[in-house]
Amino acid sequence: MSSEEKNMSFLDHLEELRKRLFRIVVAMLIGVTVIIIFDDFVIDNIIMAPRFEWFPTYEFFCWLGNSSGLGDTLCLKPAQFQLQSTTMGGNFSAYMLVIIIGGIVLAFPYIFHQIWMFIKPGLRQNEIQAVRGIVFYVSVLFFSGALFGYYVLSPLSIQFLGSFTFGDVAVNSTIVSYLKLCTTLVLGTGLVFQLPVLVYFLAKIGLVSSAFLKKYRRHAFVINLIIAAIITPPDVTSQLLVSLPILLLYELSIQIAKRVELKKSQQK
Repeated sequence: MSSEEKNMSFLDHLEELRKRLFRIVVAMLIGVTVIIIFDDFVIDNIIMAPRFEWFPTYEFFCWLGNSSGLGDTLCLKPAQFQLQSTTMGGNFSAYMLVIIIGGIVLAFPYIFHQIWMFIKPGLRQNEIQAVRGIVFYVSVLFFSGALFGYYVLSPLSIQFLGSFTFGDVAVNSTIVSYLKLCTTLVLGTGLVFQLPVLVYFLAKIGLVSSAFLKKYRRHAFVINLIIAAIITPPDVTSQLLVSLPILLLYELSIQIAKRVELKKSQQK
C-alpha cells in the first residue's frame, strides 16, 4: 500500500467508490444495449431454447443413452406447457428482466475488475501477489457455472417441473416465473462455482483447512445428491451428471487449501 493510498480520507474513498460505481453502471448499460440490439436472437435462441426438443442438452442425453447401451432411457422430452402473461405489464417486465440480467452477465468481468480495483489498495503487497490473476479466474469460474446452469440445470428443471403432475392441474407458467427460474439457476450456479476462490481466501486467513474439508466431504456429497435429486428428473444417471461438477470443485478446493497450507509452512 502506497503512502498516498494510506493518506486517503474518508471522502477520498467515497469519491473513488463513486467512480467505480459509475464505471460499473456504464458497463452494464453497454451490456444492456448489446442485448437490446440482438433481443430477437437472445429471446428465441437462448431464453426460450430449453423448452424445445432441439436444445443441445436433450440431444446430448439421448446420444449418451444410445452410446452407453441404455437405449432411449435418457432421451428426455421437454415439458409441454404454455407460457403466458397474466398482467398488462407482464411481457414488459419479462423483457426488462432479460436485458438487465443479460447486461450484467456480459459485463461481469469488468464489474468484478472494478470491485477488485477498489479493494486492492487496502491489501498488502504480498496479499496482492497471492491473488494475481483473480479477475481472470473468477470470470472463468462464473461463466463456467453459468453455462452449466444454462445447459444442464435449466433444461432438467424445466423438464421436471413442467411435467410434474398434481391431480388434473395443468401447468401454465407465467413468463416472469419461467425467467426467474432460469436466471436464478444460471446466476446461482455461476456464484456457486466460485467455491475454489472462496476456499482459497478462507484458507489464507486460517478459517478453513484441507483437513476440515476432508472431514465433511461425506456431508457435502449427501447434500449435493439431495439438491440434484430435487432439480433433476427421478433417475440416478441425471442426478450424478448434475452432482459431478460440484463434487469436482469441492475436491479442487481441498487441493487449493493444501497448497495454501504448504506455502504457509514454507514461509515459517
